[in-house]
Amino acid sequence: MIDTKVNIATGKLTGGGVVNSRRTIGDLKNVFLHEAVRAAMDPGTVVYEVQSHEAVPQGTPGGLFFGTSNVMPGQVGGEYFMTKGHYHARRECAEYYWCIEGTGALILMDEKGKCWYEPMAPGTLHYIPGYVAHRLANTGNTPLRVGACWPSDAGHDYASISESGFTARLMNVEGKPTLVPCGKE
Repeated sequence: MIDTKVNIATGKLTGGGVVNSRRTIGDLKNVFLHEAVRAAMDPGTVVYEVQSHEAVPQGTPGGLFFGTSNVMPGQVGGEYFMTKGHYHARRECAEYYWCIEGTGALILMDEKGKCWYEPMAPGTLHYIPGYVAHRLANTGNTPLRVGACWPSDAGHDYASISESGFTARLMNVEGKPTLVPCGKE
């Protein structure tokens, strides 16, 4: 019996097999450029929430996971609220994202450090190839809701991003999302 459901309008998952996680400003030390600004903010401020449905155990070859990310509106020193970002542990694994609600950006970086972003708006579909790190940023005033589907054996490599970061940051420059190379902020 299948008891897991997805609200097509919002991406919210309910029922069995749903895993929930939440990241607050207090959880995201050294993620944003302006660490002192982040540290002065309310540590309980929610930056993003992720729900996933894992129909098979993690690491199962040939399986798929399905999820929804909700990135809240906000900024830290002109940098949009965003997810930590990651490569897949199995770097060759690809992933799909689609925007359900809100406006934002899918920030991408290949292993050579080339960084770019794709604007997100309701209905946009984004293919993330293997060997590409990715993170979401909310560039709007309402929550950014994004659906995702990825291989159950892809895994997540957050450590590489934590150690080296992305080579560019998505900043609010005169009211517009602008990808700024690191060192030129």
